[in-house]
Amino acid sequence: MGILDEDVVRVREAADVLAIISPYTQVKRVGRNYVGLCPFHAEKTGSFNINAEHGLWRCYGCDKSGDIITFVREVEHLDFVGAVEWLAGRSGIQLHYTKTGEGEGRKERQRLVETMAKAVEWYHDRLLTSPDAGRARSYLRARGFDGEEVRKFRLGWAPDAWDALTRDLGLSEAMLKGTGLGYINSIGRRQDFFRARILFPIYDAAGDPVAFGGRKLDGAEGPKYLNISETRLYHKSKVLYGLNWSKEDAVRADEVIVCEGYTDVIGFAAVGLPRAVAPCGTSLTEDHVKLLQRFAKTLVLAFDPDAAGQAAAERVYEWERKREVDVAVADLPAGEDPGDLARSDPERLRAAISGRKPFLGFRVGRALAAGRNDSPEARARTAEAALAVVAEHPDELVRDQYVMEIADRCRLDVDRLRRVLQAGPRARDEVIDVRTPRPDSNADRMLRLAVDPKVGDEARDLLDDVLFTEDRHVRAWHALRDADGDLHTALAAADPDVADLLSLLAVEDTIDDPRDIRRALLRDGVERALIDLRREADEVGDAEDLAQYRDAIVWLQTQREAMRDEHRPSREIEDQLLAWLSERSMETA
Repeated sequence: MGILDEDVVRVREAADVLAIISPYTQVKRVGRNYVGLCPFHAEKTGSFNINAEHGLWRCYGCDKSGDIITFVREVEHLDFVGAVEWLAGRSGIQLHYTKTGEGEGRKERQRLVETMAKAVEWYHDRLLTSPDAGRARSYLRARGFDGEEVRKFRLGWAPDAWDALTRDLGLSEAMLKGTGLGYINSIGRRQDFFRARILFPIYDAAGDPVAFGGRKLDGAEGPKYLNISETRLYHKSKVLYGLNWSKEDAVRADEVIVCEGYTDVIGFAAVGLPRAVAPCGTSLTEDHVKLLQRFAKTLVLAFDPDAAGQAAAERVYEWERKREVDVAVADLPAGEDPGDLARSDPERLRAAISGRKPFLGFRVGRALAAGRNDSPEARARTAEAALAVVAEHPDELVRDQYVMEIADRCRLDVDRLRRVLQAGPRARDEVIDVRTPRPDSNADRMLRLAVDPKVGDEARDLLDDVLFTEDRHVRAWHALRDADGDLHTALAAADPDVADLLSLLAVEDTIDDPRDIRRALLRDGVERALIDLRREADEVGDAEDLAQYRDAIVWLQTQREAMRDEHRPSREIEDQLLAWLSERSMETA
């Protein structure tokens, strides 16, 4: 794509250099030139010089320089064509392109953008003034949104009507399709895409409106959030909500906050952190990261803590290596989303960002917190789980820092942990052999519950062979199962060592919850399966087989993290994991 040279010259000559640069930095006249603080790096003494006569600028601090087109490219993070178009729009210059059809394509995009801008204002005015938007206004007030926020982010209201927007704006079928604002329904009539929803306009990085996201009111039918389908203007894997507003602060802080939704972005802005963005109905993609790296080096993930822990580690580490960004995780309290926290406890939200942790540090911390630390065996197993997380990171120096932390937390010899990590998955069970009998293991605790008269029936209903790793525990479970829970019958039929175990467990009190212990046994089973899968993956040579192992590992890791979510039902997840472990047990028997 190119612009005719003579048009570029016209744009450059028409640009008012001082008027364009002044919003980004205050300048004062010194002799023939103007001097101010550089907008591209932090400084206390002005080293940014402008020669308005020749339309040139230079910073003697960071050594950046150029003409007004270069300035716009740098400050707005645009390519050459985008910068020229940005300037042309402010000077009222009609551009001509070097390839046939290119100019028409640009004109068509501009028509779509102009229509989207009209829709933004139509919906926004409807929210502010229309009687039918009363419930929407009440909802926003109840959520803590004030009039300033509503106007800044141009929130809107789509009335509960079939074609109100289409009729008022006179949108053609082609324009409906091109913008995604509507469609032709089953009886051949034009129909609005949004009905009875609060709307959040979505802009691209340059500030052009390209889409909408709509939230239903409480009690209404349909999905909670609804986004326009992808169009010529809008590709959700390449657009981030809020970037048009947040990029300036992101550049200044060299940090961008990535959250989950529209209200989270607005919440961060409300507490003085106007550098948040959110994907639009999709997870964070490499295209998103590629876009963000133009504005900041540090990406802070401000998702729900469990959701952040489920992010694919290999993908994040690849972003850090390939895109040269640092990925961190905000220290959000469990169960709190930033949008609500901004209203209820703004200081805590700000602390969540200032207290962010590197991505690997967050995951290691989760692994250590999930384990027990009350016995040598428990500490060894906790270290084993944390080492498996550390092993996924590609940088040896980074890995070693966390090995030292694990050794300190688990009171283990750091050199031995280093040897185990260096030896790879085959030797990771050197930390502790999971098949060695352990006093008061989770298996013992579950069997103790299984012989307890109060909760024995519930505990036995939760059990399965695959939850045990020791033959003695399996035989004890079978004895109880075959005796329908009658301890005396089980003791009479059991081998001497199993009878001794059941007799010992039967005289000990317990306050454990069967569901908690079963969940712990499942987590133990998942960790063993992950160790085995990684070891087997190291030994396969076929690419297709290796991909299957990787898929299984990612799925297990995701399910393991989901089990820790206290705010969602986990029984279904546990049953899926149990079925998977049982099937794998039969395959490997």
